[in-house]
Amino acid sequence: MRLDNPVKPMFLSGVEDNPQPGPYLDFIRSMKESGSEYPQIWHMFAFHPKATQHLAKFTQEIMREPAPVSAGLRELIAAYTSARNCCPF
Repeated sequence: MRLDNPVKPMFLSGVEDNPQPGPYLDFIRSMKESGSEYPQIWHMFAFHPKATQHLAKFTQEIMREPAPVSAGLRELIAAYTSARNCCPF
């Protein structure tokens, strides 16, 4: 089991260092234990789950609900946009 973390720390150490119990904290721990990268926004979701639950739901609905553009193409557009903005996706 790898315990080193390949993900760079956030600029908001107060957020990253103070997660609340819940599924996002579990996701973060699991990814860290496996040595895998994970979306840094999970720290925000873990820090204040109640305030961010609407953002998480919104994101899933936009990316996964039926639409004229397939979910796969939406993911590709998001990845391309992130790359153009020098932001890991």
